[in-house]
Amino acid sequence: MGTPFNSEKIITHKINDAELSTFLVGFDINDNGDSKYRIKPLIEKLSHVIYEFAFGFHDGDTTPNNEILSKLTEAAQSIYKIDAFQKVKDIYDNDGSITDDLEDKYLRRGEFGELILHLLLRDFHNTTPLLSKIYFKDSFGHTVHGFDGIHIEKETKTLWLGESKLYKDGKAGLRELVKDIEHHFKSDYLNSEFLIVSKKLKHFDNIPEKDYWLDLMSKSTKLIDQLDSVNIPLLCTYDSDLFTKYSDENNQDFINEYLAEIKELKEYFDEKNNHPLKAKLNIILILFPVQNKVELVKGLHNKLSLLQKLGE
Repeated sequence: MGTPFNSEKIITHKINDAELSTFLVGFDINDNGDSKYRIKPLIEKLSHVIYEFAFGFHDGDTTPNNEILSKLTEAAQSIYKIDAFQKVKDIYDNDGSITDDLEDKYLRRGEFGELILHLLLRDFHNTTPLLSKIYFKDSFGHTVHGFDGIHIEKETKTLWLGESKLYKDGKAGLRELVKDIEHHFKSDYLNSEFLIVSKKLKHFDNIPEKDYWLDLMSKSTKLIDQLDSVNIPLLCTYDSDLFTKYSDENNQDFINEYLAEIKELKEYFDEKNNHPLKAKLNIILILFPVQNKVELVKGLHNKLSLLQKLGE
């Protein structure tokens, strides 16, 4: 039985440890026999995730074949109703790009880090999306919840509360992830977010074991019990020179340098993470180096724009 999106044919899960999960996309040959980074298959695969990312399982998890295109178009349109995504699209359409030091964090959120996180959790960590922030923003006008991804793992009864960064510089992305967990993993913030999520869940009857998740997020549940049942995937997608320096991900020098780069970033994150509840937080650092973040974002916006226009 395959994964929901079968992305393992494009994305390699290189390291899969309790506290570290890393990925890469490798190379293929073109018609001339030259090596090329597989950015187009990656963009194509991420485009397959758009419908579920935008709507979750709230309308049911099956779509008739004759409705797939219209649903994808609707999903693209709903994503661009989020101001940050539309503004970022406009920037890239005018040959600009988002810099790592941009002050407006909401603009940086319009760069598809959440979409990448969704795919990696679904295909490589066996999760199911509990709800979609884009669906609720579009359909109910509610404030969008603070986490970049809220998934569940049904077998282990684990709630996954994810954050994502899509940066040119990996260390800059890690510093921002550290800020996220400092801000989000406090009792007052969690209670506030859980209240928002619980109110949204009550709109639907097809959430698996909904009462269990509502009870877990209840204010009366102790913080220590909540944290025991929560995994915190922190995704940093970033530029790596390795994909320009090398043309074969199976080259031993590439592998050695990849592992050394990952080790350095993990140590950097651990050094920066001084959360007072650090020992109680089940953090999974997810590192996904790519050849060129700007080209990836441009490609995804181009793909969504085409889908969006199909509905006009």
